[in-house]
Amino acid sequence: MRIRPYLVSLSILAAVFAAADAFPSDEPTKDIKIISSAGARALADACSAWAQQNKLVVAMAILDWGGNLIESHAMEGAAPNAIDTALLKAKSALRWRRPTSETNKMVRNGENLAPTFMNDFPQPGALPIIVDGQVIGAMGVSSGDGERCAQAAIDSVFKGKAKTTTTTR
Repeated sequence: MRIRPYLVSLSILAAVFAAADAFPSDEPTKDIKIISSAGARALADACSAWAQQNKLVVAMAILDWGGNLIESHAMEGAAPNAIDTALLKAKSALRWRRPTSETNKMVRNGENLAPTFMNDFPQPGALPIIVDGQVIGAMGVSSGDGERCAQAAIDSVFKGKAKTTTTTR
């Protein structure tokens, strides 16, 4: 008689394990990609080269997926507030997971005013960096051509393996 409760318990455990195998998305961990220090430095160098080629002076900030600053750089002659501006732009691109030019348009046409009261900086010049569907960071550049500079750097460093928008254009 004592064997029977164990059999019931074993069959319940078997059902639990079978159900757990049916839902692998309930994993307690997730593999994520991160931007390496070398990758962030390469982004800064590529953006600086693009800016120099286009006769611009910029500053930039590169964030990881959690919003941590992993690289910043200001070219000689950059305005004193340029690094701060680049950082604010990068944070906005990361939070909204879209180019800040898109967020700027949403705010300006009244579609979504949340960025203005959430202390974001929805000014054009920053892009999220998306690899395999994961936002792995963002790059903000303090210039009117900041998004072009960031895009050139991302294309150069990631060799087409990174996107900067979740929408198709």
